[in-house]
Amino acid sequence: MEHQPEISINTATKAEIKTIIERLNTFNLAHHPAKAAMWTPLEFVMRDDNGQAIGGVLGGIGYWNGLEIKILWVTESQRNQGYGTQLLEHMEEEAKRKGAEISMLDTFDFQAEGFYLKHGYQAIGEIMDFPKGHRRTYFSKKLL
Repeated sequence: MEHQPEISINTATKAEIKTIIERLNTFNLAHHPAKAAMWTPLEFVMRDDNGQAIGGVLGGIGYWNGLEIKILWVTESQRNQGYGTQLLEHMEEEAKRKGAEISMLDTFDFQAEGFYLKHGYQAIGEIMDFPKGHRRTYFSKKLL
């Protein structure tokens, strides 16, 4: 019987994280070449006339020209006034200007499913009972 080496799992260092990412990217790009830079961040804040942040959208474009929206937030007192729509449309327009072809994001049933459906996103998958009693839904939308 062949001797199996002892294996351990530890917290990764910053250098190890960089190596892991580089190796995955090398594998991915061997199967389909990049269309853009590795990651182009798109991060915007919306301020009121007093300079206070009332909303924001965080995400970026990956090397296959996909916009990934990580967070879209509007302060509770300013919701349902069109600010979320302005942020989403600004993000999509900036992404298209930079070559993005598709947008993807996820949200929970207690957050903004209806908002994204209203803006042309299609549900492409879901995780039921996460968190307990709720649902996480993944959406995408063609930008071109």
